[in-house]
Amino acid sequence: MDINFYPEYNFLLGSKSPRRQQLLKSVGLPFEIVQMEVEENYPDSLQGADIALYLCELKAEAFDMEEYPDNSVLITADTIVWLENECIGKPKDREDAIQMLSKLSGKEHTVYTGICLRTKSKKRVFSAETQVKFKTLSPDEIRYYIEHHRPFDKAGSYGIQDWIGYTSVIGIKGCYYNVMGFPVQKFWEELNTYLK
Repeated sequence: MDINFYPEYNFLLGSKSPRRQQLLKSVGLPFEIVQMEVEENYPDSLQGADIALYLCELKAEAFDMEEYPDNSVLITADTIVWLENECIGKPKDREDAIQMLSKLSGKEHTVYTGICLRTKSKKRVFSAETQVKFKTLSPDEIRYYIEHHRPFDKAGSYGIQDWIGYTSVIGIKGCYYNVMGFPVQKFWEELNTYLK
């Protein structure tokens, strides 16, 4: 039997990411997908989690909540990879993806996801972080991964849920689903507080 924990609310997911859609579905919240094109630029002074927090809020602010029912809750998110004081976003092309994975090879990096919950009357912004360590990747492994999995829509040029995660991630500290782009447990905890 399906359970809707919050039948009195109309949930809107402001994301075209199939992984976020899949993970949000898994917690038993029916939602509508809404999309808005946003230039994902941020001030150079921001670092780490603050970048993800800024971007998820920027996405939320692009929506006019007056266009939706009064009981609507908008959910937006942004995920970044942070390595040696550098933000690694989505690759521009194949060469960029090769460079990104070469940088991550043999090192530990941090994945930050910022999430914004917004209604007509209030807003809550929070983040989660996970440390991920890669083994040293060979040039052949990097090329194989990019050719066969085409990770061009993913921060850091990789998806932990696919081939590279199976073969090359040697350590993870924190929420696995955060690395996929949506820290489900943290989201559920924050949502329950937010809606009370």
